[in-house]
Amino acid sequence: MATELLCPTSKTPGALVDRSARSHAPLRSVPKRVEASGKTEDRTSGIQKLSILIPVFNERYTVCALIERVRQAPLPAGMQRELIIVDDCSTDATRSKLEQLATQHPDEIRLVRHAANQGKGAAVRTAIGEATGDICLVQDADLEYDPMDYAALLEPILNGDADAVFGSRFAARSQRRVLHNRHALGNRFLTALSNLFTDLNLTDMETCYKAVRTEILKSLPIRSNRFGIEPELTAKLAKRRVRIYEVPISYHARTYEEGKKITWWDGVKALFAIVYFGIVDDVYNEKYGHAILHRLSSTHRFNSWMANQVEPWVGESVLEIGAGLGNLSTTLMPREHYTLSDVDLLYLQYLRNHFASRPYATVATVDLENHRHFDTLNRKFDTIVCLNVLEHVETDMQALRNMYDALQPGGCALVLVPHGRWLFGSLDTVLGHFRRYSKTELSEKCKQVGFEVERRFTFNRISVLPWFLNARILRRKYFGRMQLKAFDALVWLWKRIDPFLPWAGLSLIVVARKAHKADAASKPAGTLMESPVVAA
Repeated sequence: MATELLCPTSKTPGALVDRSARSHAPLRSVPKRVEASGKTEDRTSGIQKLSILIPVFNERYTVCALIERVRQAPLPAGMQRELIIVDDCSTDATRSKLEQLATQHPDEIRLVRHAANQGKGAAVRTAIGEATGDICLVQDADLEYDPMDYAALLEPILNGDADAVFGSRFAARSQRRVLHNRHALGNRFLTALSNLFTDLNLTDMETCYKAVRTEILKSLPIRSNRFGIEPELTAKLAKRRVRIYEVPISYHARTYEEGKKITWWDGVKALFAIVYFGIVDDVYNEKYGHAILHRLSSTHRFNSWMANQVEPWVGESVLEIGAGLGNLSTTLMPREHYTLSDVDLLYLQYLRNHFASRPYATVATVDLENHRHFDTLNRKFDTIVCLNVLEHVETDMQALRNMYDALQPGGCALVLVPHGRWLFGSLDTVLGHFRRYSKTELSEKCKQVGFEVERRFTFNRISVLPWFLNARILRRKYFGRMQLKAFDALVWLWKRIDPFLPWAGLSLIVVARKAHKADAASKPAGTLMESPVVAA
């Protein structure tokens, strides 16, 4: 549907411009920045602006009062606010009132108009695309929800405890308006069903008040056009394993005579939305490129099998390159000191949240190709774990040199890469692989930077033929969810038959050792010590 943006600061007041012509603001950085040294700033020092997303449809009698309350609602000291108002093609006087408000407050209000009515979900989706704040908060245009609750909603995020906060109408509160019992029963039933699929213990899934970090919300694909957005957002936040808090809020429910729009049919649709989004894995916008990794993260048995291949060489001071969602990290922990690193802001935020309670774990921003990121890591670790990362970097020799410099004398780099150049196909392209390796190529590159190759072996023979079929013959660009689940369920069998298959595995593992000072003079760097293939 066509969408227009009202630009009150343009030379012609009230001029309508095509929203597609605007360039959206880039994602803001994660509030808590973690440097390569492992030192961190305050969790909330980067949170400076709140984006209040307001979907509106035919609210001529309440919208002006609501906007004024939103503008006057107290916020934490130093926090700015922006109001993203989406007029979902109102047919009464709502549009003219909103245009007047946008003209009066051009620094605070951004008004977008849908050319056709699409529903609350579509309006929120449009507003998310326009948001430039650090936190987004959804606000209905009626007067049921009180903006005076903003401070309570923001507090868990500002304290660094939460990534999303739901305002619960059913949690204990000093007062609430008493209305129809059937509505309360319906909300509680939908919440209970949602909790069954998400394994959360929310008291109010259908609440309008949801405050979410913007970088998370922008990376979520919003499919629902109407009120199904509530169970959809809940399911996707749960699947992304973000930290969700609930706080009690005031609620002044209105009757249908007062303009309430949600009906029993929307409740029926919510049932289907709960089931659908509970089953379907659709939790990343395609442009963020995380969907495949998220799907692969569900193969817990396979990830443990892969981590077990390198675990015998893992020491007590570990740097993991490209930790992603921490799927392998959990298997390799605990250690005396374990540094999880990545360059992706969403992954870094998730790692900080997920491993915050482990005193031996730290999170660092480390780009494997950037030697400056390794300046403070020189000779700091006895082990570097680099699994399925080296193939993603263009200058792999520089990456190997950086790993060599970060190791203590005698330390080892555990490098797992895709094996077999002849297998390079569509799935490699989708995953962002620059190359697949042969044993000789990776061994020679390790020797050139000074490593001794202590062992090298291939792993996961069982997947070679399916990979060839999917990547080279069928040229697929995704991993089937059921295919992955079936494969993961049978890992116990693959582990037993893998050593007996008469071909090399899909992955190559190299244990590269940095020589001790005493040995460096007597043993040439990079001496290759062949070993038989290790059984699973």
